[in-house]
Amino acid sequence: MKDVLYAPWRDEYVTSKRIEGCVFCHISSAAEEDEELHVLYRDALCFIVMNRYPYTPGHFMIIPHMHTDKLEELPSETWLHMSALAQKCVRLLKEGINAQGVNIGMNLGKAGGAGIAEHIHMHLVPRWERDTNFMTSIAQSRVYSTDFIKIYKKIQSLIPHYITHE
Repeated sequence: MKDVLYAPWRDEYVTSKRIEGCVFCHISSAAEEDEELHVLYRDALCFIVMNRYPYTPGHFMIIPHMHTDKLEELPSETWLHMSALAQKCVRLLKEGINAQGVNIGMNLGKAGGAGIAEHIHMHLVPRWERDTNFMTSIAQSRVYSTDFIKIYKKIQSLIPHYITHE
């Protein structure tokens, strides 16, 4: 008999509509779908969206509206804005959901590990001491300790306290 890992929360992923083309460009141009797409924030240069395949609860991404896979071609204004948002988001994660640390990173290009290589994006991953366990190492699985929508709503409620439209 095979072992079975039951994951009913994955049903939405399996049955949901597929986005054609660049998923980030779709999110960028679909402000009317922000709640459905789990967008936390948007302004003229960037948007912030929850990662649908999080490493830890509260993992989200800062993404420029500009479609590019080349960080070196991103306008400096946009890069500086993303960096300023990252600083505010680190404070939000530490103060708002009590993260003890935060990983920030960008995987540039398929060879660099990017899951969506055609559109650059910056990951912010909240971390807690002892937040990894044997499941990741042995079973190539992650245990997500809270409901995705619950943490999305919590971070969404904190955004206006940490990020203001400039």
